[in-house]
Amino acid sequence: MSKMNKQLLHNIAITCLPNIGAITAKKLIAYCGSAEKVFSEKKAALEKIPGIGKINAQHIFSNKKEALKIAEKELPFIEKNKITPIFYLDKAYPKRLTHCEDSPIILYTKGNMDLNTQKVISIVGTRNATDYGKEFCEKLIADLAPHQPLIVSGLAFGIDICAHKAALQHNLQTVAALAHGLDRIYPNQHGIIAKQMQENGGIISDYKHETNPDRENFPKRNRIVAGMADLTIVVESSKKGGSLITADLANQYNRDVFALPGRLNDEYSEGCNWLIKTNKAALIQSAKDIEYIMGWQATTEKKNTNQTKLFVELSDEEKTIANILSVTDKIPIDSIALKAEFPMSKTAALLLNLEFNGIVKSYPGKMYKLV
Repeated sequence: MSKMNKQLLHNIAITCLPNIGAITAKKLIAYCGSAEKVFSEKKAALEKIPGIGKINAQHIFSNKKEALKIAEKELPFIEKNKITPIFYLDKAYPKRLTHCEDSPIILYTKGNMDLNTQKVISIVGTRNATDYGKEFCEKLIADLAPHQPLIVSGLAFGIDICAHKAALQHNLQTVAALAHGLDRIYPNQHGIIAKQMQENGGIISDYKHETNPDRENFPKRNRIVAGMADLTIVVESSKKGGSLITADLANQYNRDVFALPGRLNDEYSEGCNWLIKTNKAALIQSAKDIEYIMGWQATTEKKNTNQTKLFVELSDEEKTIANILSVTDKIPIDSIALKAEFPMSKTAALLLNLEFNGIVKSYPGKMYKLV
């Protein structure tokens, strides 16, 4: 077995250990140095790792042979089906997702995609989409097309598939996060669309092949939809459902959430109206709301001054941004937002104010540097 395949084998195998989730697995890899070293480490040494203890060490020691056996079955499937696995420490892994504690150890991807493109939008909603919801979704994506965002959704009936189709129509990258392995498409009626998406985007999953689209997998999948995007837009939703789970996750990850309002007595607007009412989402009426709140059309013209204000004159939030910029060279806005743990809209507003006051300079590609 080649060195690369051996590394991949262990990267997959660590996800196959029972009772060892992504958070614990990352801790093990950090202390041991690699997934491969986790499997070769002595049980006594594993027990000494903070947060692992005797029980987890025993789980690893007792199940590592079976985990490697399961991982071995995945390698030929990956090769035969041209799957690209992305480990959470790889450069191609969605950088926005790395700031989510429970992000997957490994993503299985198929297609032609850049998961770290400048703007990423997740669009979710009910499977029972109305004409009102679908028309809004189509127009929104058409109006946002000049920004060339990556559109993320879940390939489900209703709003999801509407978003994917609209993205394809406007030649935008679109990616579906699936709740099962890449050996199937669910629902199978969307197989043709999924294949078209792989030319400019594709399908991703953290589930191995032969994993069924079981009900409990969908809420887990939603952490990818929420975590890899700058913002999540809920187009239509009942008062319960996966869309509200995705919105809640996005809020937990300090990402911006938007919701389309509807009439009070419309079943599939209840969820959106509730998000807006409880300040869990901003009301959205058009693409202009996104552009304004996210700062996507903010001017880069700055005041005629070269004098940097003393940090003591800045607000606490502005100091946070300035401190991040003070220890690095040019840095993209999404990385600033993730490091500061601010929503993208707040980060854009703070950067714009700092720029106007001659403290920050902007560069092409939404890069920023302290003056």
